[in-house]
Amino acid sequence: MATHIGLIGGGNITDTHARAVRGIAGVEIAAIYGTNASKLNGLCREHGGTPYLDFEAFLAHRPMDLVAIGSPSGLHATQCIAAAQRGLHVLTEKPIDISTRRADDLIEATDRAGVKLGVMFQDRLKPGIRELREWISAGVVGRPLLADARVKWYRPPDYYSGSRWRGTIAMDGGGALINQAVHTVDLLLWLLGDVVRVQSRTATALHAIEVEDTAIAVLEFASGALGVIQATTAAFPGYPRRVEITGTEGTVILEQDRILAANLRHPQCITSAATPATKAGDTGTVESG
Repeated sequence: MATHIGLIGGGNITDTHARAVRGIAGVEIAAIYGTNASKLNGLCREHGGTPYLDFEAFLAHRPMDLVAIGSPSGLHATQCIAAAQRGLHVLTEKPIDISTRRADDLIEATDRAGVKLGVMFQDRLKPGIRELREWISAGVVGRPLLADARVKWYRPPDYYSGSRWRGTIAMDGGGALINQAVHTVDLLLWLLGDVVRVQSRTATALHAIEVEDTAIAVLEFASGALGVIQATTAAFPGYPRRVEITGTEGTVILEQDRILAANLRHPQCITSAATPATKAGDTGTVESG
């Protein structure tokens, strides 16, 4: 039986979601909700599905089993909760909302409704990142000591000025950290576990926005490992994301989500057929968000 999905948002990321859906066997686009009629109709002509400008009518569409949400961050919890109350499973873009209170409300609502809630942290599926996690879990890197994550990207002024919600407190909830670097924050948690203490500074260094475009944080993990994360959208011309993990048995460096270097005390412990040496010459694209 086919799984029928509804898409919420109507912007560029919804187009990405639609193309992803069309690449999955057994999944069909049932409906798309948006507020821009021209963009909405264009998406439905290209990818299929019934267009809706009315949110309640969209939620009532059947058959529909789940929704994928690509709307502004400040709308995520409200739209997810409404979908869950109608028995629809929910997959939302990051973050699940811009406040912990609303995030908790959403989690409680989906639990109460008995539906699944997922957030799109697709970087966890990238081969180099999964490989590093396997090495950490297997003890190849030893006991983690230090993590260094750099998200030094650049967004031109019109990235913010051309959007009604980016860089705003009400809809974005924050800047470079919650929007661009949130994937990297998730990776640090996925690789190294919970953080128990944070010290940080933020600044609006370049852009004319309500929130930060630059953030630096020092992290203490529950394991005792320490970490530093730098996040900015003001670093012209923009650089690949870089994550370095140092343990008692060596250091592994990820760049452009590929293993650039693995300097290990016992390299023979690596069982992967794709060695860091072969990956060092790979190229990729800088993460966008």
